[in-house]
Amino acid sequence: MRAGVLKILAVLTFAGSTAVHAQSSITLFGLMDNGVSYISNEHGHGLVKANDGVFTPNLWGIKGNEDLGGGLRAIFQLTNQFSVNTGAITPGQQLFSKTSYIGLADDRFGTLTMGSQYDFMATSLWASNIDTADDGGFFFGFPAGPFQHLGIPNNPTGELDWDRSEGTPIANTVKYLSPKFSGLSFGAMYGLGGVAGSVGAGNSSSFGVNYAAGDLGLGAAYTDVKYIVAGQPQVSVRNWGVGGVYRFDTVTLHGLITTVRNTSNGGAVAEVSAGVRWQFAQAWMLSGEYMYMKGDTFLDNNHANQIGATLFYNLSKRTTVYASSIYQRANAGAQALISGITDPNGSSSSNSQSVFRVGVHTVF
Repeated sequence: MRAGVLKILAVLTFAGSTAVHAQSSITLFGLMDNGVSYISNEHGHGLVKANDGVFTPNLWGIKGNEDLGGGLRAIFQLTNQFSVNTGAITPGQQLFSKTSYIGLADDRFGTLTMGSQYDFMATSLWASNIDTADDGGFFFGFPAGPFQHLGIPNNPTGELDWDRSEGTPIANTVKYLSPKFSGLSFGAMYGLGGVAGSVGAGNSSSFGVNYAAGDLGLGAAYTDVKYIVAGQPQVSVRNWGVGGVYRFDTVTLHGLITTVRNTSNGGAVAEVSAGVRWQFAQAWMLSGEYMYMKGDTFLDNNHANQIGATLFYNLSKRTTVYASSIYQRANAGAQALISGITDPNGSSSSNSQSVFRVGVHTVF
């Protein structure tokens, strides 16, 4: 559903946008989500709260292209993330820190962009409609679990978005994406660390490949991000993932495997998930997800099972109301933690946690 919304965004043009000339354009676009969630156990207490940006992050942005002739275009995009409930820019982010890039796109040779961009764990798996998270509660449906000791730097809980499929941009990157060759496409991205005297310090790299033919879609990705942490050795966090999607008449099936390893402490987690969506009427859809996550010995062999389901009703092509329910159960002695409960570490006081949410989402 989320990937479909983003595809819709690509063709929605704000009424006030102005054309640069007949074959060039500037577009203002956005996503907004808000709702109320009940969390069964956050620090030992039940909680009802208004929270936004769950169905999708709340985004507004500007993108444009200029036709340079011969199939070549200049392109750019600036995207900001904000809170609907407060109107503020998301804490810890700058004005256009979600995406900010400029580049060239060519029908024959592919696309080359530079700036702050998503790596291929997000674009080859989630944005390609392979990820199962949107079946099981969107932000709440991504992997999390009792793995805070994973210790990813600059991370609210140490494990938030540990497989990077939620979309955490990387600054100072150069990214190439090929055109499709009989359904096959591939890409590579490199992030410059900017450390004097050490080309490899603080850099990042990511690779992705996708195949789409008819109702079948396959994707695989790898990302390695190196963090500079004051007073500590460089931290390298590596991810890989592989998955697929198959569409029947009214049913869509998803399957995904993703992993993470923090090379500085040896912490590692893997997850396997399956999801299904059933469009049982023109305006109604029901989806569900099952996920199993397992940590290594550094993470005390903690593991968790998670299930989620969402019922959608499309009021229009742009606006949807929905109800989601998510439940996670970890092993005895561990503290369950569903993705997105980060206040600053909203883990349960027990090995189980559940969320029920109702919300509304629109695009413009």
